[in-house]
Amino acid sequence: MIKEDFFSTYNICEQDLIDAAISWEELLAIEAEYHKIEHILHDLGKDFIDEYLYEIEQAGIHSYRYRTKEPEHLIEKIIRKRKESMEKFAQLDHTNFYKYVTDLIGIRVFFLYREDWVHFHRYITSKFENNPEIYVVDRLNDFDEDIDHYYIAEKPKAYKRGGDTKIYDGTEIDIITDGIYRSLHYTVKYKGYYVEIQGRTLFEEGWGEVDHDIIYPYNVDDEMLNDYSKLLNRLTGLADEMSSYFRRLNQNKR
Repeated sequence: MIKEDFFSTYNICEQDLIDAAISWEELLAIEAEYHKIEHILHDLGKDFIDEYLYEIEQAGIHSYRYRTKEPEHLIEKIIRKRKESMEKFAQLDHTNFYKYVTDLIGIRVFFLYREDWVHFHRYITSKFENNPEIYVVDRLNDFDEDIDHYYIAEKPKAYKRGGDTKIYDGTEIDIITDGIYRSLHYTVKYKGYYVEIQGRTLFEEGWGEVDHDIIYPYNVDDEMLNDYSKLLNRLTGLADEMSSYFRRLNQNKR
């Protein structure tokens, strides 16, 4: 990883490292350690898919995909998280970064209709221990070293759009209202590492991928790009609404 190229790609400067209280040498050490486990994480992602999501109808989803985190994205995230919440991430280093970063393995599950999220929620919370008493608070000290203990490590949460007043009713889930997008988030401890699972509709995924490719986190201050992203976001929300009504119309005709 070449420092100048990294800075240019991710819009980062020396002051960001100072603000994050982390040296470039430590970041290179984290990158080196990550390369040592990257193939393990890749295999764990495949194992998780085969064990829990391959039968998509049983899991209540339309489709899925998974990835392991790109090394440079990991480094950028560590810098950003330390700047945003120094107290929480102050002890993160090359020996323990995998205890702090919960999306080294990331899985996306997709729903055809927005209401279908509840089927997956019931499925995943039935497959993994979901005990609030073992939710992770301190990412370093609460890390369970038992690789055979599979469990949901954080309270599931849902980001919802304005108007989704009832879509998440009746479930033990943190609801975050920002009016931007609709997405589920689960952090599962599996074979010694965290797996982050996000659930969203196919339409939401399309908008999210475009927004992430162009806006977040490197062009968040570009007013014109943000305006276009918001327009696409509104179209996405409308498409989800229309799909739900479309299905209801079809069901009522039977």
